[in-house]
This record gives sequence, structure tokens and C-alpha cells, in this order.
Amino acid sequence: MSGTVKKVADAAFKASKNIDWDGMAKLLVSDEARKEFSSLRRAFEEVNSALQTKFSQEPEPIDWEYYRKGIGPRLVNIYKEAYDSVEIPKFVDTVTPQYKPKFDSLLVELKEAEEKSLKESERLEKEIVEVQELKKKISTMTANEYFEKHPELRKKFDDEIRNDYWGY
Repeated sequence: MSGTVKKVADAAFKASKNIDWDGMAKLLVSDEARKEFSSLRRAFEEVNSALQTKFSQEPEPIDWEYYRKGIGPRLVNIYKEAYDSVEIPKFVDTVTPQYKPKFDSLLVELKEAEEKSLKESERLEKEIVEVQELKKKISTMTANEYFEKHPELRKKFDDEIRNDYWGY
């Protein structure tokens, strides 16, 4: 096996140890996101397993003497010469340089989307608290108390009353 493939397999194995799958899973809110996430995790683990099993081990050397005893030295020598004359090309990675910039730009977009999502979640949490407070107080709240929290609605209603617009 070429050294490059072994390095890739080792890097993937190390990367898989650093991924906090459970921590990421806790951040998901929708069932569809959980489903897609588990699909991604399963695919990653399958690829990582294949890299570890297929590409991390050196092939076993051929025991030419064993075959010489069983088949005969003349035929085995022909195969050995042919085997030794074949040069197995080393793996040259031409894909990574093409996709690395795209991947890096996607990571930047991901970070931006994550920040935006966290801000939106924070805003929604505050809104939920406000709605729950309003729900508790709505039966005893006066219009003036409501308009203190929502002055834009007071202005809208005052304009409608002033212009004699009653919604029909």
C-alpha cells in the first residue's frame, strides 16, 4: 500500500476520535435534522471503517517457496519475474486540491450559519419567555399596560381611531 493512503487512513481515524457526535446531536432540534445527522454519522463511520480495514494494512508478502513446492519452480519463477517487473503506481491525490477550497468556504458558511442560528435561537427563547409572561398576565392586564410594552400598536390604534377607520 502506498504511504499516502496509509496517511489518509490514519488521519481519518484520528479525526473520528476528535468528533463529538453526541454533543452535536444535542444541538439538533428537528426530527428531520436528527435523521440526516444519524445518516451522516453512519456514512462517516462506514467510510472510516473501510479505510481502517482495507487501506491501513500492508499486503502480506508472497511466499514464493510455498508455491514452488506445490506447483513447481519453473511456473512460479515466471510469475515471480512478471510480478517483480510490474511497478505499481503510487497514489497521486488530484481530487483534494480541487475540493479543499470549496470545503474551506463551506466551513466558513457553516460557521456563519451556526452563529446566525444561535442568535435566532436566543431571540426565540426571549420571545417564548415574553409570550409565557403575557399568557399569565393577559386576564388581569389593562390596555394601557399592554400598550406600554407595545407602543407601536398604541400608535396604530390611535391613528385608526383618529382617521375613523374601524377595519371594514
